[in-house]
Amino acid sequence: MSLAEKNAKAVDGPLWDGIVTLHGRVEARLAKALQRRHGIGLSEYRALCRLSRAEDHELRMQELADLIGLNQSSVSRLVARLESAGLTRRAMCPKDRRGVYSVITDEGLAVLEKASPTYIETLTEALDAAAADPTLAPLIATLRP
Repeated sequence: MSLAEKNAKAVDGPLWDGIVTLHGRVEARLAKALQRRHGIGLSEYRALCRLSRAEDHELRMQELADLIGLNQSSVSRLVARLESAGLTRRAMCPKDRRGVYSVITDEGLAVLEKASPTYIETLTEALDAAAADPTLAPLIATLRP
């Protein structure tokens, strides 16, 4: 292994540590703000976002799981919570009766519209705070245009 390769690998650990720290801080702030102001969790918000952008406002359960980074079991529980709240509904795939879709409802779209400004504002605040942290500032400078 060349010296350049060894140096690159030596940087990977601290870089990843910074990403994990940044992610944790931002996620915690987002989750707290969404729960406090709108009564929804961060995963619920992300699911509503993905469904709102999908064609016909619907996604197969596995697609939704992949898009928001959850496993099949977790997304099933998430969708059950969203359904209980009236924010989504389930629909069967017309071509494959085994396929189940999650579909955002009008109420889900309304909740998303109300929560989106909180998400954007909190995300910006969290990234600004991270930019003020000398250990995270270089990472933020790289990520932000």
